[in-house]
Amino acid sequence: MDASATRTERLRSHRLSAPAASVAEAARHMLATQAQEFWGGRWAVASRTVDTPTVRDVDAAFDRGEIVRSWTMRGTIHLIPAEDLAWVLSITADRQRRQAAAVHRGEGIDDAEVDRAEAAVRSALAGGNRLTRKELFEVLELAGVSTAKQRGYHLLVALSLRAVVCQGPVVAREGGPTREQFIVLADEWIREPVTPADPLAEFFARFVQSHGPAGARDFAWWTGLPLGVSRSAAERAADRLIVVREEPEPMYVAAGPAPQPVASVPSVIALPPFEEYYLSYADRTVPCAPEFLKAIGPSMNGIVRPILVARGEIVGVWTHSVAVGRHGDDPVPELFAPGAATDAEIAAALDRYKRFITA
Repeated sequence: MDASATRTERLRSHRLSAPAASVAEAARHMLATQAQEFWGGRWAVASRTVDTPTVRDVDAAFDRGEIVRSWTMRGTIHLIPAEDLAWVLSITADRQRRQAAAVHRGEGIDDAEVDRAEAAVRSALAGGNRLTRKELFEVLELAGVSTAKQRGYHLLVALSLRAVVCQGPVVAREGGPTREQFIVLADEWIREPVTPADPLAEFFARFVQSHGPAGARDFAWWTGLPLGVSRSAAERAADRLIVVREEPEPMYVAAGPAPQPVASVPSVIALPPFEEYYLSYADRTVPCAPEFLKAIGPSMNGIVRPILVARGEIVGVWTHSVAVGRHGDDPVPELFAPGAATDAEIAAALDRYKRFITA
């Protein structure tokens, strides 16, 4: 497949040209959607849903327990269907723990400390209780577990990797979109977890279904798993894949019926920071000209900027604040390639986002 055909197919597999019927369906299709910026993860699934739901609609899916956020892979927080969290962590958590080991030693966090934190948190959250992050840290402090400096954050991640807690219903915020979620016990909040027969094969097949055409190197980057494990995952999922390119390494799309593009979907779209359409691949030059990669990121501090996409190609970035009193401001575009999209198309794309965030 050439670059143009690959972009067209990825727009479809990402549900950007073939939107899902609901927020929960969009999240289920994507499996894991990067959501370091909480508003960005919510806009990512809204962008993939028919009729572009509002931020309140996405928050309602969190409140119903359909979706949660947690550190699913690469030490990065993702939005994920609640039912899929446990089996994904069964594959990725050990590697994330090993990668965090040096930081934990520096903070004086060992397994016994995490055990003490788990006991305190389970006691505080049992019976359907929910706590903000600040309240959770207060529980730990009362139990004699220090949350000083970055210890609280690292303990929260450690408990999340154990699948003890996840981030569920949203915390209301006066005057603007919420920026926080309540922390809940995962085994109480997630009522119907699923366990695939072959979780590794399921992982690869779901990645290709939502990101294809893609290969083992892309999956290795996306999950943080070793390339050998990724290639094994591709082999185990072979009956659910179609090879669309053999060299230099196989590239796959999902076998079976595919969602069909919808003519009414705009050809120019504004997508969030850490956007899956851009970030999820070992080679990001398919959607983005090489000379623009640095302007998008990841930067030295790990930031990846919101992007403007015209007919599959990244043509610029944009900025917007969700601070109280600022979230109603107009987003500001910065075009890399003037003429790749009309002013009216760019304005419509940003207005679509503004309607989402100001609801």
